[in-house]
Amino acid sequence: MATRKISSRSTRGRKSTPKRARGKLAPGASARGLDAADVTIAMDSAEIADVVGLIRSVGGAPIGGYRDPLGGRPLVLASLPLSAVQPTPFQRDLSPTHAKRLAIKIDETAAFLDPLIVVRGEDGRLWTPNGRHRLAAAKVLGLKQITALISPDETLAYRILALNTEKAHNLRDRSLEVIRMARSLAKRHPASKEVDYGREFESAELLTLGIVYEQSSRFAGGAYSSFLKKTDRFSERSLAASLREREGFASRLLEIEAQTKRIIQTLQKRGFKSPYLRNYVVARINPVRFHKLKKGDNKPPMPLAQALTRMAAAAKKFNLESVSNADLAWVAVGAGAQE
Repeated sequence: MATRKISSRSTRGRKSTPKRARGKLAPGASARGLDAADVTIAMDSAEIADVVGLIRSVGGAPIGGYRDPLGGRPLVLASLPLSAVQPTPFQRDLSPTHAKRLAIKIDETAAFLDPLIVVRGEDGRLWTPNGRHRLAAAKVLGLKQITALISPDETLAYRILALNTEKAHNLRDRSLEVIRMARSLAKRHPASKEVDYGREFESAELLTLGIVYEQSSRFAGGAYSSFLKKTDRFSERSLAASLREREGFASRLLEIEAQTKRIIQTLQKRGFKSPYLRNYVVARINPVRFHKLKKGDNKPPMPLAQALTRMAAAAKKFNLESVSNADLAWVAVGAGAQE
């Protein structure tokens, strides 16, 4: 049987698709930070005298001092007794599984290479805002001492989301940490405005979701995230007043979720078995689902209180007869594209 030869002519006239070049990191337009000679700090320097004294008072040993080469903040590398360091009280809950796995890997390398970031806590003790699992792993290994970078800047304790590099935060973790930070700051600085802590909290909806998760740890926050991103904004009111208002928002959101669950249960009894039922129902009752956020525009399409009122009304009059498998299929396609 003769084999058919593919003529080279068949490929003539076709344009080859150019390969997309990988994105490259462009260097900064100008050099920033300190020169090498400006980084080092003598151990007897007044800049770090308080920190050195604190280290020694807890039974630790200062190893060396330096200035952060970017911001110029003084830091001290030290060895600290394990018992002298505690995680900040508003961090996410410990994952024993992750801590044990981390301990095994550290033990395999026979080296504890990542110092904790440590600041002075409210109770006078030393807090780590980003090292809860490494600290737990060190306890599993029975370490006496742990290395740490100690900063006199206590505000670093509230930069958890930016500093955490151990274990990726899910939405529940982030929300709970943010609301715990907010409650702590409200006690320390009751007159401060919520909007002043936008950098620490990152997104306003995390505050509302944090309160919801405190009351219902299995809340399906991901389904409501898009709605909240479009309507929830940081308040100009004091933290204490804003948190009281958000308690009301959280209660209303839980009531909407209860109604959503009833709708889902009814649809399931009618034979709809899609895993995207909740996303579909929430999208249907979302009053701002067609609003697109424009880059740089921080104005919500409507205030959160008004949006919650409309959402609750839409849930109560949800038309079960209008649901079709075709609609659910489109929701699944959209969810797959986002993933």
